[in-house]
Amino acid sequence: MTDAEKFRLHYAAALHCYLDARDQASLAVGHELGREALREQISMLDIVEHHFQLIDELAKDAGVDGTAALEFLLQTLAALDVVTRGFLDGTRRYEEQRARLEDLADRDEFRTALVNSLQEGFFVADHDGAVIEINDAFTQITGYPAEGLPYRWPHPWLVDKKAARQAWDRLNRENSVQYETPIRHQGGTLLWVAVSINVVTAYSGDRDVYVGTVRDVTAERAFAARESAVLRLATAVSVAKNIAELLSATLDECGTAIDAQRVVVVMWPPNDVEPVVQAAGQPPVSSWRDLDPLLRQTLEEARHHLPLTVRLVESADMPGESRGIVAVLSGAGDALWLEFGGPRRISAEDRLLVTMLVGHLGLAMHHVRQFETARETSLTLQRAMLAPLELPAGFAVRYEPAVPPLEIGGDWYDVLPIDEHRIGIVVGDCVGRGLPAAAVMGQLRSSARALLLTGAEPALLLEQLDSVAELIPGAYCTTVFLATLETETGVLQYSSAGHVPAVLATPQSGATLLSAASSVPLVVHRDRSRPQASQVLPPGATLMLFTDGLVERKHDSIDAGIARAAEVLTNTMNLPVEAVADAVLRELTPAEGYDDDVAIVLYRRILSPLRIETDATADYLVDIRHQLASWLSALTVPEALISDIVLAVNEACTNSVEHAYRGHDRGTMMVDANVDGSGVRVRVADSGSWKTPGADDHRGGRGLPLIRAVSHQVDLNCTTTGTTVEMRFVV
Repeated sequence: MTDAEKFRLHYAAALHCYLDARDQASLAVGHELGREALREQISMLDIVEHHFQLIDELAKDAGVDGTAALEFLLQTLAALDVVTRGFLDGTRRYEEQRARLEDLADRDEFRTALVNSLQEGFFVADHDGAVIEINDAFTQITGYPAEGLPYRWPHPWLVDKKAARQAWDRLNRENSVQYETPIRHQGGTLLWVAVSINVVTAYSGDRDVYVGTVRDVTAERAFAARESAVLRLATAVSVAKNIAELLSATLDECGTAIDAQRVVVVMWPPNDVEPVVQAAGQPPVSSWRDLDPLLRQTLEEARHHLPLTVRLVESADMPGESRGIVAVLSGAGDALWLEFGGPRRISAEDRLLVTMLVGHLGLAMHHVRQFETARETSLTLQRAMLAPLELPAGFAVRYEPAVPPLEIGGDWYDVLPIDEHRIGIVVGDCVGRGLPAAAVMGQLRSSARALLLTGAEPALLLEQLDSVAELIPGAYCTTVFLATLETETGVLQYSSAGHVPAVLATPQSGATLLSAASSVPLVVHRDRSRPQASQVLPPGATLMLFTDGLVERKHDSIDAGIARAAEVLTNTMNLPVEAVADAVLRELTPAEGYDDDVAIVLYRRILSPLRIETDATADYLVDIRHQLASWLSALTVPEALISDIVLAVNEACTNSVEHAYRGHDRGTMMVDANVDGSGVRVRVADSGSWKTPGADDHRGGRGLPLIRAVSHQVDLNCTTTGTTVEMRFVV
């Protein structure tokens, strides 16, 4: 018997029972039958059909209550109804969820397509910074594919990990960040990218994640760097005064941009003689013959190319890589050689940069050549208008223009020998600067030279120069310091027409200002004659005449500037006069350079060395003492030290008289004395032989101890052919 047949028997019995009893217990059996039908998978249609068959059979035998029978059927079908409605609800919910999932799938597919269509790289990172999702553009930019996910921190493409870490730390504080950083493509190429990252809160979990974009900005940065390099080079070369400065500026820019280590310019003169070579960088080169023969051939060929032509020179050892770039700068055929630090590949961006740099360099070369021509002209003018190049002994001069392109201005100096022992010195300062002031200066200087040759004294010379200046337009208010120097006596006579005072520095008294004979500038009304003063320059003294450009500063008094100049002069008295001139300019130059012309004349009075050669007899000792004392007095040596020096020299000469030639014909003795920065040196020499005093000789033997007692240093040299005593005395 099948399960369906069993169910029909159970249903018929239960229905008869309920129709007879009509109570709840028998009715409840119908609910259990419904549940049995569910278990046995009896369909509702079978139950209904079987029910009405039973009703028809019962109606033939006896009457049946159709309402009661229907109530039992409904009780049986109740369980099936609940299940059916649950199934329908589940089916509906399933359909709804399936539709939702299909919609989500469509949306996810759309999102993926949208993200992959972006030209910018897109990525998602978890709370630890590991990249867990990327798009196709991200892979194209970085070279890292989606198959390698996740890319944990620190990400493999990062170059500047410290800057990236700082950006992520800032992101956690501000919820968004934007920055540019270099990255290393998986293939090894260095790129620059713009990164934008935002925090997304509680995305598929309870912890924040990060969503960001990456954009390749390498080309933009290369363009900006190229423009910046071109601008820097254009600025640098525009102020270059010579080719050396031009090449140095070019090397600075090209060294940074394309790793150039040497820049060489080759210029062919019109007559086709050996070309002129100038270079910057390493290895150094100074002539055409210093260049490699292959490079010379390359440059020879390049000079016939069109201007601004740029050509790569391939490395012989590494094909495909270049060792340098050769270019033609101008129509004159000047060739440029840019040599790299090592063979390298040159990109189109590098080549474009070099082409632009070469264009600016070609223009700068043209301007520098014009400038050098103008500068040579101005230097010729300067030499013609200023003092001669050959100066009397003891003099040094310097000229520093405030307008460097012309190297000439309104300040001037002159050192003019008047006769054998007399020298005229002039320093002047015209109002204004540049060529107009130089024109006035030239006329006044020529007039001053002519007046000096008349032999008149300084005050009268200035009055005569006043008369000349009245006839020269623009000479009004010119200042002049005019002096005449007696080289034998050291007497300086001077007069000043409104000029800054001269400075005199001596070893004995330090610095003194010569301001005793000052009056108004030229062509300025005055009620009295110009004054004149005298000053003795002791041996070793240094005199400095200068124009106010040396000491005048904005926001500072001119007296303070003069005091600084006097201090420098005092501190350099032991240096040669040329070194003093350099030190003065170096120490007093403002950080921004001089804003007025500067002219300087320096004079160091050096007394001629003393040389006495006489017979080695006592008759000449008095004369030696007198000559030595007079010479030392001219040096302004203190009286006490003069006495010590004369005493020591007299003892050395006495030894020569008494011992050098004892038992032989009388010979000669020689005294040499000179002064240097450390003091006075005296040398006494003879050609006799040293005689050591005997034990019983009570008349001598005390001279050398006396000499050692009063001298700061004594050197004794005794031979069979002569004796020399050298003594040094500190002043």
